Amino acid sequence: MASGFAGSFWSSDYAGGLGVLFGKLQQGVQENQQILTVARMRADAEEIYGNSLASITPATERVSGGFSRDEGASVRKAYEGVRTEMDTAANSHRKIASNIRELVVNPFGRWCEAHAARIQNSQDDLQSRIKLHDRQAEAVRKFRSQYYNKCRLVEDIEEEDKLAFQDPQSEVAQSPKVRVPTIKMSEPEDGEEEPIELGDETYQPEQVKKILIHALENIKLGEVKVPILGVYQNCSTGADITEYIQKHMGASSVSYAERIGQDLITNGFLRLVGNVGNAFANSSRMNYQWKPKAFQLTGILEKKKGLERASTAASTDSFSVDSPVGTVQEYLSGWNPLNNQYPNETPAERLRREAREADERYKQSVKKLDSLRCNLEEAMIDHLKFMERCELDRLKAIKAVILDFSGAISNVIPSLQSTVDRMMLFQETVQPLGDLRYFLENYRTGPFIPKVTPYENYYNSVDEQTFGVDLEARARSDRKRVPIVVTTILTFLDNHYPDLEGDEARRGIWLVDVPLAQTHNLRAAINTGKTFPHDVFDKYDIPIVASVLKLYLLELPDSLVSSHVYEIIKTIYSTTAAESSEETRISVIQSTLGQLRLANIATLDAICTHFTRLIELTSADETYIAALANVLAPCVLRPRQESSLTMNERYSYRLIRDLFANKDAIFGELKRASSLTHSTSGAHRPRAISTDESNRRANYEERNRAIAAQRSPRATSPAPGPRGSHRRDRSTTRFPVNTSSPTETRRGTRDSLEVPGSVKNSPDGSVTNGTSEPIAAPEHPAPSSTRVPLPRKHAGSLARSNRDSTGSLRGSADDSAPRGVQLEDKPMDD
Repeated sequence: MASGFAGSFWSSDYAGGLGVLFGKLQQGVQENQQILTVARMRADAEEIYGNSLASITPATERVSGGFSRDEGASVRKAYEGVRTEMDTAANSHRKIASNIRELVVNPFGRWCEAHAARIQNSQDDLQSRIKLHDRQAEAVRKFRSQYYNKCRLVEDIEEEDKLAFQDPQSEVAQSPKVRVPTIKMSEPEDGEEEPIELGDETYQPEQVKKILIHALENIKLGEVKVPILGVYQNCSTGADITEYIQKHMGASSVSYAERIGQDLITNGFLRLVGNVGNAFANSSRMNYQWKPKAFQLTGILEKKKGLERASTAASTDSFSVDSPVGTVQEYLSGWNPLNNQYPNETPAERLRREAREADERYKQSVKKLDSLRCNLEEAMIDHLKFMERCELDRLKAIKAVILDFSGAISNVIPSLQSTVDRMMLFQETVQPLGDLRYFLENYRTGPFIPKVTPYENYYNSVDEQTFGVDLEARARSDRKRVPIVVTTILTFLDNHYPDLEGDEARRGIWLVDVPLAQTHNLRAAINTGKTFPHDVFDKYDIPIVASVLKLYLLELPDSLVSSHVYEIIKTIYSTTAAESSEETRISVIQSTLGQLRLANIATLDAICTHFTRLIELTSADETYIAALANVLAPCVLRPRQESSLTMNERYSYRLIRDLFANKDAIFGELKRASSLTHSTSGAHRPRAISTDESNRRANYEERNRAIAAQRSPRATSPAPGPRGSHRRDRSTTRFPVNTSSPTETRRGTRDSLEVPGSVKNSPDGSVTNGTSEPIAAPEHPAPSSTRVPLPRKHAGSLARSNRDSTGSLRGSADDSAPRGVQLEDKPMDD
């Protein structure tokens, strides 16, 4: 992310950094008002002074006699000259007041109002977006909790199902160490009845019994005839029940009374008749039947329908035992699709269904939160860039106001030239760019490091998203040492570098300030957690693809070089810079990187290989390398917690420079150490960095001893044996071995895109690719001078030897060969 406001006022909660920024911008609004007040009051003072000078002449004229009696005296002429000068000075001061108002107060006042409105609008817009994001984040936490609780219930019922039907006489039951769990039936015991909720109150069964007795005695009960279905006894209208609840149960509103009525239905005391569903409403047309449970609890005799109906013979026959209508009635009585969508569902099936539904709600809420976060970050980038322009314009406006202010005075009274000169000096001292730099250096809160809220599957699956997922988990899901998204992007860029015109364009794709909205667009297309088609990149410009890789590294939960070793890296550059040689420093860096997980090492190796080739083959100068290292520094190494101190530290940048300059030495030693670990310990892998700091001091002292050992002269190694005695079979390690020295892979000339670490890289003839993974060696290894060529295409080839005298790149006839570096990562065996 570019420097300036857009890359300096970020915080984990978004609101913290923006609070600092808008606090300073509001301070600038107050500064504008102070300058405006100075100009306005100076104009008022000049006008008052001019009016006072103008009042002197009328005052002298009111004195009778005096100079008016001597027309030719020189004293009178001097008097009149003084009075004329005072009149002229009065006009001059009034002119100054008018100029200040016209040139400073009025235009600057209007500009200040517009500037304050721009600041307030941006602040209000971003605050509303942050509130929306925070509400969705809270919803995600709630849905995640619900999903996890449902999954735990599913696990519990599955465990109960496993143990439910075991033979009590089995070995498990007879073992004194294992107790067979007993499963209680869901039937409630008579002595342990649970309390019942009605509205906002909770009642004991005895209280509910008294309430129902009183209700059945006071609410009108009657019969309700429903066509086809027959006559229902013990029914009351919704309006009567609502009136009773409001009168006797303290319901303050109709809606609260309806809630109590719905709770009576939920607890099995009422049911709706003659309509579909089971909702309670305050209506005289909706009838509710008191169910047998209410009469059983209260002990009141339930009124039941007689055995025979007083009706015609036809109607009697229609409801006889043998009548099909009776069968239909029995069928319809058990059919209630809206009240229960899953009538034949077992408890286990219900829990699994609810777990799936909770999972889907949680998943959708995470996707919505991710979309809101991306929109918020895009809006913040736009507003921050706009606020930076506004602040720079404000500083320039103040500079112009001081110039106009001095001009309004100097144009009228030349005698005030000394004052005007000093004001012009003050105006020259205003440096808008310097003040803006001071603003950034003293008040920035942190760089742009997006914080992704990932979807956390209960069963640790990471197949739903790619960005924001732990690197090791992503690599294991892809069954690759390097995540597929990294290798795919690097391969795409290698294949499309030749399409760009000139080395400057190839280098520039990593320094282009790509709009965040375009980067998020491509991110959304590939953030599926699954393999995506390679042609998805063809729809986007190459700088956008490169920007997505940088965004992927920024959104990792931990930086590529783990933040756990940040303090170690800091110590290396703080202590070894002046006390040891470069060789010692590189050795300590290598041993520090060896603590990382293999997926992190392999990914870092693939990225460094890509950039070192780009730097070498495009003849990048020192300025470009420094700019590239600055861009990649937050992508590769970040502190665990950003602070005002870490924002000014350059250790990440210096680590990138060392990785670029000494890639072969660092990663070659790491591969050798990895192969020795595998050959001595079999299938055991180096363990990942632990977050346990209980042995921090012991580890710190051990590292200091290792640094001291590196500084001391090494003992002379024994002479090597016969050449054939050290031959060994091909390594079976998952992280390949590169035993070649840096000088072996560098030749005098290179006329094609050679793959670093080709046939010369390993003693067994295996070929490694850009990800440092071994490629199967041919049956008959090629001679040591054989290169792995890549195509050279018209004016876009990266080959150095194909440049003509003007420096442009010549084409090649071989366009059918495979292009770029093939980043084929070896599948994981574990």
